[in-house]
Amino acid sequence: MIDAYEDPGTPDRRGGWAYLAWLVRCQPWRALAGAVLASVWMVLLAVAPYLLSKAVDDGLEPGDTAALAGWTAALFAVGALNAWVSIMRHRTMTRVRMDAYFRTTKVVVRHTTRLGAELSRQVGAAEVVTIGVSDVHMIAGALTVIGPGVGSVVVYVFVAGLLLSVSPLLAAVVLLGMPVVAVLVGPLMSRLQGTEAEYRERQGVLTARIGDLAGGLRVLNGLGGKELFAASFDRDSQRLRAQGYRVGAVTSWMQALGMGLPTLFLAVVTWLAARLAAQGDMTVGELVSVYGYVAVLIGPVAFLVDMGYQLSRAVVAARRVVRLLRLEPAPDTGTATGVTTTTATATATDVADAPIEPSVLHDPVSGVRVAPGRLTALVGARHAEVTAVVDRLGRYGPTDATWGGVRLDAVPLDQVRDRILVADNEADLFAGSLREVVGGRRTASPADVGQAVWAAAADDIVQGLPEGLASPVTAQGRSLSGGQRQRVRLVRALLADPGTLLAVEPTSALDAHTEAAVAQRLRAARTGRTTVVTTTSPLLLAQADTVHYLVDGKVTATGHHHDLLEREPGYRALVARDTDDTDPGPDPDPGDDVSGDTDTGAAGAGAGAEEVAR
Repeated sequence: MIDAYEDPGTPDRRGGWAYLAWLVRCQPWRALAGAVLASVWMVLLAVAPYLLSKAVDDGLEPGDTAALAGWTAALFAVGALNAWVSIMRHRTMTRVRMDAYFRTTKVVVRHTTRLGAELSRQVGAAEVVTIGVSDVHMIAGALTVIGPGVGSVVVYVFVAGLLLSVSPLLAAVVLLGMPVVAVLVGPLMSRLQGTEAEYRERQGVLTARIGDLAGGLRVLNGLGGKELFAASFDRDSQRLRAQGYRVGAVTSWMQALGMGLPTLFLAVVTWLAARLAAQGDMTVGELVSVYGYVAVLIGPVAFLVDMGYQLSRAVVAARRVVRLLRLEPAPDTGTATGVTTTTATATATDVADAPIEPSVLHDPVSGVRVAPGRLTALVGARHAEVTAVVDRLGRYGPTDATWGGVRLDAVPLDQVRDRILVADNEADLFAGSLREVVGGRRTASPADVGQAVWAAAADDIVQGLPEGLASPVTAQGRSLSGGQRQRVRLVRALLADPGTLLAVEPTSALDAHTEAAVAQRLRAARTGRTTVVTTTSPLLLAQADTVHYLVDGKVTATGHHHDLLEREPGYRALVARDTDDTDPGPDPDPGDDVSGDTDTGAAGAGAGAEEVAR
């Protein structure tokens, strides 16, 4: 079975059947073992009637006790052996199913991670949820038909051979039974694929509606649109239910034929065998064996019908997976788009490497210029205008920004991401231990983790958790308060240690005491590194080397915080929180504890790092 850290391989994306075949090829020996064990299991089931007929003809009818005991012992031994074979078959096919389940899950997760931000632009969240909840199970379950499917064909041929030695007529009836079943069930299989595909599509739409409802319920209540949305949801539910009835109708026919046809088949063969026995053309033991053979065939025929049903549903699910795997992220080779500014040295078709040395970041739209190795603050009355500057400097969308005189969108995206990090104060937090949450993709030393925790004034969080950095954190940090989540995000950003850090409102949810500690420690931790923060906090602004004051998305004034307070009334009204006519800024998180450690010196940094490392 695939290991949790093993490469799942490259899936076959040509279609649903090709994907299912790839899952089989990934575990050929296990699939072969399952088919062999299933074949042996079913053949031994058919051997039992043969041994029973011998016990009747050679022992019971002539009164030969020794022969009866011998054949009975053989029947018991075959039964015991077959019980063991059945257990091994079941274990093997369970491993086949689990391998397909985990391999498909890993392939889907790996590809969605590769798509990144492109995922939400190309496919809805409901599609991904449906694949993870339903389709993966259907695909994995369908692979268990490998064993029973192959075994059914083998035992069908084996029983036909045994019946040929008893009666050619009965053998012909058995051999003709399977084509009849295929003719009757085949059209239903194709119809099931069509109805199942439509059902899955409608299910995805309804899942998307549920997500929209859960995310916007408060807004809908405020706007009075809850009833309208509920009515739309009810209509979609009714359509899904009607489509489910159509799928159920086809499914019920397939299952009815799967059970009814073998039973009818058994009745016909038994009637023919009884007539042959009455006419003296067949012994009593042979009659018993024929009945046993046909009774054994009920299982394989039902397996084959169920195999068609399972594969029909699995192909539909596999097509959805393949459709997701065919999505590709937008190509980004560093080719600039848009109008080239006069400060850029790259043309609209040039590709350039990132500057080797720390260089100036310049956004010509706003006029923001970020000097390397300094702490720069962006202040604006409208949050969206300030974050738009960060998006352009971080290349999260169309941009004319330059980096050391080179257009930022002319630099390959991987180089930009390696050296420029945008730290959003609402960035996702994944479930795991606190050390894993802040570690990201890098393995950091305990000293580095301790230093980052100290710089973000998060040492009280580590000390307050029962197991420190090993304590589990739920998805999105729901087990933490708002201020704690914000500091954990800052720890993660600092631990990444980017050449340029663009932090969006890194202290907006903190109380004044903790905010002051973060402001001083952040400056100390990022000494000599380029750092940009968006904020209206005077505590953080006082630490900045340069402050850009933006009005309507344009730089109106640039300077030190205290200078801007004296000469810019608008700036003073925005950030001076000690007057009645000023914006008080975001409320601190009521559940956020005040950090008791405000020592910003080198000794304080070392002590905090050493304490967390311990």
